[in-house]
Amino acid sequence: MLTKRQNLLETIKGGNPDRFVNQYEAFVCTDAIYGMIMGDPISGQGEFPMPGGQPAKNGWGITFAWPEGTPGAFPLHDAEHKVLKDITKWREFVKAPKTDFPPEAWAPFMPAIEAIDRNEVFATAFVAPGVFEQCHHLMGMEDCLMGFYEEPEEMHALIDYIVEYELRYAAELVKYYKPDCIFHHDDWGSSLNSFMAPEMFEEFIVPAYKKIYGFYKANGVELIVHHSDSYAANLVPLMIEMGIDIWQGCISSNNVPKLIKNYGGKISFMGDIDNSLIDNEAWTQESVGAEVRKAVKRCGKHYYIPCITQGGPGSVYPGVYEAITTELNQINKELL
Repeated sequence: MLTKRQNLLETIKGGNPDRFVNQYEAFVCTDAIYGMIMGDPISGQGEFPMPGGQPAKNGWGITFAWPEGTPGAFPLHDAEHKVLKDITKWREFVKAPKTDFPPEAWAPFMPAIEAIDRNEVFATAFVAPGVFEQCHHLMGMEDCLMGFYEEPEEMHALIDYIVEYELRYAAELVKYYKPDCIFHHDDWGSSLNSFMAPEMFEEFIVPAYKKIYGFYKANGVELIVHHSDSYAANLVPLMIEMGIDIWQGCISSNNVPKLIKNYGGKISFMGDIDNSLIDNEAWTQESVGAEVRKAVKRCGKHYYIPCITQGGPGSVYPGVYEAITTELNQINKELL
């Protein structure tokens, strides 16, 4: 029987997997929050809200709130909390967190990293937010999108600043954790379309990620998994250019079977089990299982990992993620 790591590699290389990859199983790490390596002194600066708790300000000065019953936190952009109100003045207001921590600051995190069985799973570092999200977290979605049209030079400069921070952060992750895989968040669309046309995306976002993902690949990272739980089928050729190995979060509106047919072998797809269809208070094992079976039937075993489309192991309603895992375990038993 293949290890979880081996089975994933066989899946994304079009080889001979002996079962379906079961969601995030190949990225789960010992004692790591959220199933992945999330703790480090750089991302730990500032505060982060808990579900249903009070808003909190992170290391960039962005205030986040996490209302009860929602899948994650989102920044507050009223007049009191918006960090950047004028893109032309970003240099005055946008200050990246520090990245130059001494070895002793990393020491408390190392036992969990050293306990990872890298033959069994990928030591996976979780990185969020991404370049686009960082921009609209600072200034709000409307101002961010308008900035691409009205102040392209300033948006390029701000993105360059964010990329420089990401590269400094990446250098420290590589130095201390030596991750095998990077799981990177950056939502690029709604359920119906991408936030930017491919041409604009290619101008502003692609060069940034070629630098970031190129650095990771050049420094021993085997897999780049990028999360965007959205429509982004029109961006897949650009994802390939960026160096993404697995697009996680591909909701069913992307026509995942068609993407697999057109791009399998160049990139793989992780998702097609939509939160919107199953992650609700009325869920049952039967209703979740039915959607899981539809997904694996239409997508097949190559270049596809069946998974909830949210960006990490878990669900809004307790038990939904585990119900998917249970159904996939049953499907894999039936294949033996």
